[in-house]
Parts: sequence; C-alpha cells; structure tokens
Amino acid sequence: MGLIFVDIKMKKAIVFGGSGFVGSHVADALTNTDIETTIFDINQSKFKNDKQVFIQGSILDQDLVNKAIEGKDYVYHLAGQADIGISFEAPKETLSLNIQGTINILEACRTYNVERFVFASTIYVYSDLGGFYRASKQACEIIIEEYQKNFGIDYTILRYGSLYGPRADEKNLIHRILKQAILEKTIQIGYGSEEKRDYIHVYDAARMSVDILSKSYKNSHVMLTGHQYISRGELLDIINEMLGGDIKVEKADRQESDRLHGHYKFTPYVFKPQISKKLVSNEYLEFGQGILNCMEEIHEKYVAQKS
Repeated sequence: MGLIFVDIKMKKAIVFGGSGFVGSHVADALTNTDIETTIFDINQSKFKNDKQVFIQGSILDQDLVNKAIEGKDYVYHLAGQADIGISFEAPKETLSLNIQGTINILEACRTYNVERFVFASTIYVYSDLGGFYRASKQACEIIIEEYQKNFGIDYTILRYGSLYGPRADEKNLIHRILKQAILEKTIQIGYGSEEKRDYIHVYDAARMSVDILSKSYKNSHVMLTGHQYISRGELLDIINEMLGGDIKVEKADRQESDRLHGHYKFTPYVFKPQISKKLVSNEYLEFGQGILNCMEEIHEKYVAQKS
C-alpha cells in the first residue's frame, strides 16, 4: 500500500487596522500560529515583520477591500475611528467610516465565502455612554448578525477590556500617564481616582483573539478581559511606587475634563438583553510585569535614545 499524502493548506488571514496598537499584535499572534497574515491599513505599519504582507488603503475603497480579502480564510476587522472624544467632534466621519467600512468588508466576505469574520467591538455597546463611537459599534454588530442570518457569514464579535502594553500611543491611558510620569515626574488626570477598569495586556488580548477561531466561538459575542480590575487611584499608586514615590498628580483643567465626557465611571453596563461569552485566560501577564514592560518601552524610546 502506497503512502497517502495529505495536502494541508496553510490558513490565510487579513487584519484590517493591522498597523495599529491592537491590530499589529493580533497580526503577530496570527503569524506566530503559522497563519499566513496580511496587514491592511491606511497607515504604513511600523511593526510588520518579514513573514507578513502589507496593503495600504482605506476600508471605504470597496474594490481594494475585495482584492485584499480574496483567498483569505479569516478576516479581522480592527480598523476605523475608535476615539470617543473624536467621535463627538466628528460624528458624520465616525459613523461613515465605521459603518460603511464594515459593510464593505462584509460584502467582500460574502463574495469570497470567508471562514470567519472577526470584529473588534467595545464593551460600550452595553452602555448609554460612548457617544457616536458606541452607536457605530452597536449598528455594526446588528449588521454583522444580519449578514450571518441572510448570507451565512460566520462571525465572532470581540469586546475588549481596557488594553495596555507596547506600541500604544497617546490615546491609551496607561501609556499616556506613564510617559508623563517618566519624562515629567507629573501625571495629569482629567477626572477622579475612583473610576475602575478591567485591564488586559495586549499580548494576552492578541493571543485570545486567535484562540476564538475555534468552533465554540463561532457566531458569538466574546468579552476578552483580564485579571486586573483596579481603580484609577490604585493605578496611580502602583506607578508612583514603581518610579520611586516622587510623582506629582495634578487635576487637569475643566476644559480637558469636559473633552472626556462619554466615558464611564465604574461600569459601562446598563440593562440590555444581550448575551455575551466571557473569555479570561488562565495564562496571563501579571499587571506589575505588564506596567514594567510599558515603562521599559517608553524609557527606551524617549530617554535612552536621547542620552
């Protein structure tokens, strides 16, 4: 009896928004799982590795989106406007980009019969807060569900906790206050110290964003959360202690505080009849180690290179 050769096709994925903070880590997690990975983003990627393909473009360009998705098994959608403050200032642009961009990607998924569509949503969909950003994500979730019902496009909708870690920018709270603390020995906060968040390191979030490709998470809403549910005040105390205890905390002016309206204080939840699974990994990066990891990146980028 001769040998039987089985042709195992390597899976292919594309990450829309793959140049960004979360998207770049998700792309790396896919590549590390031996999934052939393409990054699609309007901005050049600073983090692309030699195993990844990059396509520059807008999710509003239907023809380009179609070409990018052809032949892919998994489509990750992490692109769009994700800043709550900007969404208040530019509602039309936010809604157009987030909703029409999602429809364009879904249409391409429908054309090429992808195996799974993975959408990055937000825990603000449970809330009355979050402004036009939240409204756009709620609309997208409903549209995604309708595409599944009518065209059989299987999906997983991810709702991330508060993310932190390497590659973050000024829009990320932990990155912003760590940079202030390290460079200026001062932290400015726009609102009080009691607000609590469920922090998850981006390494853990990216790994779990690949884990959800299993059949058990098909056509599901999944919350990716961590083990660090702490208040703003506790976060500042941790950072202050790790940096020697001489960090000054200042209250931002009223105008800056007003810009942050739309954020929740203790919880984003209001009662809505939505069902979501919660995925918490038993293996995770401990919070102190994660903060130290961020400090090292900021020090290397802003201090060591200028010495």
